[in-house]
Amino acid sequence: MKIAAIETIEVRIPYTAGNASQTSAWGGKEWLTADALLVKVSTDTGIVGWGEAFGYNVIPATRVVIDQLLAPICIGADASDIAALMRDLQRKFHIFGRGGPVTYAMSGIDIALWDIAGKAKGQPLHQLIGANRSTGKTRPDQVDTYASLVRYSEPDQVAANVARACALGFGSIKLHEITAPAVAAARQAAGPDVAIMLDVNCPWTLNEALDMAGQLRPYNLAWLEEPVWPPEDHASLAIIRKRGGIPVAAGENAATLQQFRHLLEAGALDVVQPSPAKSGGVSGLCDVFALGNEFGVRVVPHSFYEGPGLLSAIQACAALSSDPLVEWRFFDTEARLYGEQIVPSGGKLRVPDGPGLGCDPDPEIIGRYRTD
Repeated sequence: MKIAAIETIEVRIPYTAGNASQTSAWGGKEWLTADALLVKVSTDTGIVGWGEAFGYNVIPATRVVIDQLLAPICIGADASDIAALMRDLQRKFHIFGRGGPVTYAMSGIDIALWDIAGKAKGQPLHQLIGANRSTGKTRPDQVDTYASLVRYSEPDQVAANVARACALGFGSIKLHEITAPAVAAARQAAGPDVAIMLDVNCPWTLNEALDMAGQLRPYNLAWLEEPVWPPEDHASLAIIRKRGGIPVAAGENAATLQQFRHLLEAGALDVVQPSPAKSGGVSGLCDVFALGNEFGVRVVPHSFYEGPGLLSAIQACAALSSDPLVEWRFFDTEARLYGEQIVPSGGKLRVPDGPGLGCDPDPEIIGRYRTD
């Protein structure tokens, strides 16, 4: 089975996020739409796989890497030998970066190839992966999810949206706030029994982070995510973990298995967070789950997506985690790539049981929202 074609498709779906007063983010451009870069890989046998490569404001760069660098190498390659193809791509293109758009592009292709692998065998990925990597437990038909909120900044907006997530049945909520009053408002709205995580996106020095950890300890956070700049300052993360009094999470900005190993060898993390669309696709998830088992660290993927990046996290968690938890982007989108097939209910997501990733994006939705 050979790769016959690779197509990149950008979709932009309008969304709201609970009356957030700001939607600006990385790259200096407002997020007025939920943008995704889909990767469609077709084989000479007629099987089509879908992947997702990160994302948002970096899509133009990632798309060029796929279309002009990787696709010409991949076409004609054996679609069933994913490991060999990924090794070949990494070696050929490592000089252009071991992270960023080059790795994002490879991640999208990897996810699509795993989708193809499952479809070729007539198995959902949680069965295909779990066949060789058993956790010793029966794989679930649904997984717990947490609502991942945007940054609202204003405590009253934080409280309102935390209350909205709780009313929808989420028992775990992640904030992206950077002040103690905003976190206090969230805890008051949620009550004592809801798990609250805090992702601050690398804003602080070591001393600033330790000071903030002291301010945040009263709110009983499940974890503090990426508290220091730069994100690869593993030594500072380890100090915060030891002295901050709050479990530490990170990994969204790591790209290779070696980088994840360095994080864990530094004793920096309680929770490691590979991102399928950024950190090597399904192959990367499988590798980091194995690494997490080796170091006794919980793996909770970063999956701030609604496309194949989300599905790959669901499938990998169902197959490999003894305590699966999946991130759900708390957006109110105008349309969803999978319709109502992948929507949480009572804080849980059904694990799709179709072959491959479990289901394909709706072609009508793609046609309506694709940029070209």
